[in-house]
Amino acid sequence: MRNLVIIITTVLAFYSCNKKTEFSQWRGENRDGIFNETNLLTTWPEEGPALKWEFEGIGNGYGSPAITSDRLYIQGEIDSIGYLFAFDLQGTLLWKEPYAKEWTLTFPGSRACPIVVDDMIYITSGLGNLSCFSAKEAKKLWSVDLKEDFNGAYTMHGHSEAALIDGDMIFLVPGGEEYNVVALNRFDGKLIWSCKGLGERPAYNAPYIINLENRKILVTFTAYALLGIDVNDGKLLWTHIQDNIPVDKHALGMGDTHSNTVLYDNGFIYYVAGDGNCAVKLKLSDDGLQIAEIWRNNQVDDYMGGIVKLGNYIYTGTTAKRSLVSVNIEDGSIADSLKIGSGNTIYADGNLYYYTQSGNVNLVKPQDGKLELISAFKVTKGTKEHFAHPVIDKGVLYVRHGNALMAYDILKK
Repeated sequence: MRNLVIIITTVLAFYSCNKKTEFSQWRGENRDGIFNETNLLTTWPEEGPALKWEFEGIGNGYGSPAITSDRLYIQGEIDSIGYLFAFDLQGTLLWKEPYAKEWTLTFPGSRACPIVVDDMIYITSGLGNLSCFSAKEAKKLWSVDLKEDFNGAYTMHGHSEAALIDGDMIFLVPGGEEYNVVALNRFDGKLIWSCKGLGERPAYNAPYIINLENRKILVTFTAYALLGIDVNDGKLLWTHIQDNIPVDKHALGMGDTHSNTVLYDNGFIYYVAGDGNCAVKLKLSDDGLQIAEIWRNNQVDDYMGGIVKLGNYIYTGTTAKRSLVSVNIEDGSIADSLKIGSGNTIYADGNLYYYTQSGNVNLVKPQDGKLELISAFKVTKGTKEHFAHPVIDKGVLYVRHGNALMAYDILKK
């Protein structure tokens, strides 16, 4: 009997040590728009890749899905209420649960992408509600209200932040004078620390964490500044001001839209803030306490389409020129462009996927800064604006267009 107990204990210990954590978040594993997929189609038929499944009825919204080993989660607004939808990977609706009232003013609908860590799903609403759900029980475990609990502030188009998780903490920006940026315990929603920042309202930004040898830095935007905050204690380490709008012209909706998550690589921070300083490269000191601007390019003015860094180039859209561009990271110059519209940029298996605001999904080959349009198709189903970022998982391209979610088979046979 004793030997049986030892065997069972050993097996359970082995299982728990080797069980992979379920994790899914905004713009891929590292928030950098890169999806680690292989064996994907290198060209598409004229009508586009085969439609594996579709679902119409997820409500108004612009947020992407979060996908695990066997589930897909997405948010939508129906009759002013926000719902969390759970599907299996064949497109069958498993459950739908309300989480809070949703944004119904400008561009009504859900905004954010859920975050999934094992059984727990974290979602934010356009009205600033952060909720944690149990995936197994399909029920809300806890919630906080950024405006009521932290005296937060609204943006012109609603709270759009995809919150960030690191260890036992979840980070987001209420935007109040006292509780400007906060870290909460992700298991119960209790406050761990708050940072006053510059006391500005949020800026639609999804935060990013830089891991240095002796320090972790949370990097996020508020209305007119990029902030670097110590993850452990909430201390403000540095700021980088968006100076394109004079201080006396600061107002809601004036130069305060900075939706793109920053990137960090080899000692440098890269960001594109189309409503701010546009494309910028910053040098971060080894200790993480100082930054210095290396270059900026005000022609690269993407507002919310995301940026992808591959080698010595950044790939992103532009707003004024309505193009996909490549930017040389050495000097900030535009190396190449395709005039195919403003859109959202992700990458997988050697190609960029560029989903434009006119509804075209483009397959683009990037090579040392050069851009070659390979294939394209038009999304014809769904409602309202084409703002949602696409997602690629297990050989499937997911595209959300308002009320509709489409799953395209892009795996080579």
